[in-house]
Amino acid sequence: MKKLLFLLLAAVTLAACGNGATADTPKTITIGMDETFAPMGFLDDNNEVVGFDVDLAKETLSRLGYEVEFQSIDWAMKETELNTNNIDLIWNGYAVTPERAEKVLLSEPYLSATQAIFVLKDSPIQTKSDLAGKVLSTQQSSSSIDKIKEDASGIYEKLSGELVLYPSNNNSFMDLEAGRVDAIVVGSTYGRYYVKEAGKEAVFRVLEEDFGEDKMAVALRKEDTELKKEIDATIKEIKADGTYDDIYDKWFFSE
Repeated sequence: MKKLLFLLLAAVTLAACGNGATADTPKTITIGMDETFAPMGFLDDNNEVVGFDVDLAKETLSRLGYEVEFQSIDWAMKETELNTNNIDLIWNGYAVTPERAEKVLLSEPYLSATQAIFVLKDSPIQTKSDLAGKVLSTQQSSSSIDKIKEDASGIYEKLSGELVLYPSNNNSFMDLEAGRVDAIVVGSTYGRYYVKEAGKEAVFRVLEEDFGEDKMAVALRKEDTELKKEIDATIKEIKADGTYDDIYDKWFFSE
């Protein structure tokens, strides 16, 4: 009887190994993303998934023993995709808001993104108050418009005319470089990515002041509290050992 039980257990073990389910098989975790959100996570010219969040997620989860898969999702349905187990994490420039905190479990924020003010390197503009009497540009239909208009400094009322609005932030950068506007307001993640990719570090400068801040975090299912603790601790390690700075410098312009 014991011999028969042994043979049965051996057969089950061999079958499991034949299907690749060994003890050494890495766990897989699926991250939902918008494949067009440069520089956080997007498809490059070779149709490869790349970006700041992609690199950070891979580094974090590999240290935890996971293999990572990235899955394109309908961004409007991202929380539903997570809570119905179609994906395991949302890690793609996911800004922290009270509404989102009610739907998902959020990691500790790992990146802050401001509505940053870019000027030319040799511009006399040093502070937000220096924008008085100046021409300011931003992207049309962007959240930065309301942030500028509602800013506690009241600087919007002191600008030279209305905001100059363009269909893309690239247009704003080009007009700033050409001297047609004095400053532009753009999300710091994209702005620093643009400057880095365009090789314009010697052309543009970012003011210390800004028009508000968003914090980015990883979204998990409410019950995944242990995974949240592991992700938080590992990102803390990555920041402490300098790996985070290496990833940041790969994607963003920093002064």
